[in-house]
Amino acid sequence: MQTTKVPISSINLNPSNPRVIKDYKFEKLVRSIREFPKMLELRPIVVNEDNVILGGNMRYRACVEAGLEDVYIVQAKDLTEEQQKEFIVKDNVSFGDWDFEVLANEWDIKDLEDWSVKVPTIKDTELLSGLEYKSMYYEPKEKPELKLEWCLNLDKYNEKVKALDEFDLTDKQKETLKTFAYRFIKIDYESVANYYYFNATEEEQKAIERLRLVLTDDGVNGFVEDDLLRIYNFTDEGFEL
Repeated sequence: MQTTKVPISSINLNPSNPRVIKDYKFEKLVRSIREFPKMLELRPIVVNEDNVILGGNMRYRACVEAGLEDVYIVQAKDLTEEQQKEFIVKDNVSFGDWDFEVLANEWDIKDLEDWSVKVPTIKDTELLSGLEYKSMYYEPKEKPELKLEWCLNLDKYNEKVKALDEFDLTDKQKETLKTFAYRFIKIDYESVANYYYFNATEEEQKAIERLRLVLTDDGVNGFVEDDLLRIYNFTDEGFEL
């Protein structure tokens, strides 16, 4: 088959071609054609007898974008409709793999990226694997002797509540203000964690987990999982970012 140069207006896109190219890759292709137009002669667009493109739809689009008036084509003749469909797909299939070691040694990485060849580099997961992991869960080092009520300091709260007697308030008003004063209750969460780990009964542990007083990782009822669901706005239909 002979390569010929024809007006770009004389060939037509194939609307059935399944190949697409993203915006940034398309821009690279346009730049590549402008910088190295000789490439088009070495790798012409393949058309059928009606000058409909079988191979090179994206190159054709890029040539139009680059402002070319003429392109090189090869006309494939005597192909059945089924053979034309087969060619369209197979022309877009990559049957081989890059030898990335050779690429890295013989070509400039930036040039390869400009030519839309993605050379793999060290992955984030590999970098993370080298980090020393420290558990996010609190792990008490010594077994304490604790009672649950010792984890709570009510001194300031009791002072605030006692002060309410100085005012002429209804019982309902006092109860409401007592609720406001709860912020003065001091909870020793380290002691709560120690109590949960060493001293709590099974029922107490369940209650402490339900109140989100410790971190747990035993299902969707745990503190961490609830926060993740909240962050990613989980609904019955799935996640919404």
